[in-house]
Amino acid sequence: MSTFTSPASVELLDNYHFRLIEPFLFYVGEKEAPETIYSIPAGFETDLASVPRLLWSLLPPHGRYAKAAILHDWLLTQAPEISRPQADELFLEAMLIFGVPAWQAKLMYYAVRTYSKWTNWRAQP
Repeated sequence: MSTFTSPASVELLDNYHFRLIEPFLFYVGEKEAPETIYSIPAGFETDLASVPRLLWSLLPPHGRYAKAAILHDWLLTQAPEISRPQADELFLEAMLIFGVPAWQAKLMYYAVRTYSKWTNWRAQP
């Protein structure tokens, strides 16, 4: 099972922007023999989960899925070898690892997938 190595330590930069204070690793597959290891470095900046303010009572940006959101942001901006669908799948997997209820993890997963399709559609000439 995939896993993280440590808690996410972040500092607040300004309204809803954070900087990772310490690096952390995400192991895909078994930690003893991982398929891939992603290293998210200290200094990486994120907004955690990009949830519209209207939905914060249901899905706050800093919920149990915050570390998965940091991973997702890093994969999308710093790992060009990872496709958007792959990053979204890892986001879902990471949320489930942290015990985010399946309904909530799937809701967030489908939200990022829908957002991706919507932005790709808008970018079409």
